[in-house]
Amino acid sequence: MQPKICLITGSTLGSAEYVAEHLESVLQQQGFATELHHGPALDDVINEKLWLVVTSTHGAGELPDNLKPLFEMLKDNNMDLSDLRFAVIGLGNSDYDTFCFAVDTVEETLQGKSAVKIADTLRIDVLNDTDHDQCAEDWLPTFIQKI
Repeated sequence: MQPKICLITGSTLGSAEYVAEHLESVLQQQGFATELHHGPALDDVINEKLWLVVTSTHGAGELPDNLKPLFEMLKDNNMDLSDLRFAVIGLGNSDYDTFCFAVDTVEETLQGKSAVKIADTLRIDVLNDTDHDQCAEDWLPTFIQKI
């Protein structure tokens, strides 16, 4: 039986949400059960055991406003997430020296709580990669083979 995949998005202009929605469709076509949350509260996702976080980077390398509360709650809590496995897709603009810094925040926060990163992170450069959905879909087998 395939594990359920919880897709969590953080987006300012919608690009990360579109990528996550595309991936959810692809995963469902492959028989995976999914759950999609745009900027969820901790209670919405804490019981999920497999997260795929899709986030853009906002401002000076920060998490988007709709994802910030979840990660602030995680940082402030003394919880053990050793039973959580995760992977991250980041969207950013390589013109900025804070390119995909939100990815680093996600990884550091989750790994600091003993969560296990199961696949190499995909960093999509919106400046050079015009088809974000296809970039993410091309990366997806890397994630699937690790679960």
